[in-house]
Amino acid sequence: MRFLYLIRPVREGFAEVMLPEEETAMTEHFDYLKRLHREGMVQLAGPCLDAAFGIVIFEAPDIESARKIMANDPAVYKGVMQGEVHPYRVSLVTPMTAG
Repeated sequence: MRFLYLIRPVREGFAEVMLPEEETAMTEHFDYLKRLHREGMVQLAGPCLDAAFGIVIFEAPDIESARKIMANDPAVYKGVMQGEVHPYRVSLVTPMTAG
């Protein structure tokens, strides 16, 4: 099944100035997503350019597994981001270029 998890910063002003522990968590977050991408689980991930939220579209066997994947994201379990998971279906798609 395909899922989407959305993450939002928990602290006001996060986008303007990250605290050192937030920077560390976000570096670990990106490393986590890159690993899941290499493993073929993550299909698309990225932040809004205004830093309001980020999304991850990924495959998991069921909703409980999807919740665990999100919960294991360092940005989430270190309390830098608040997350929510939703089942997701692609209805329309256009091939995209990175960037």
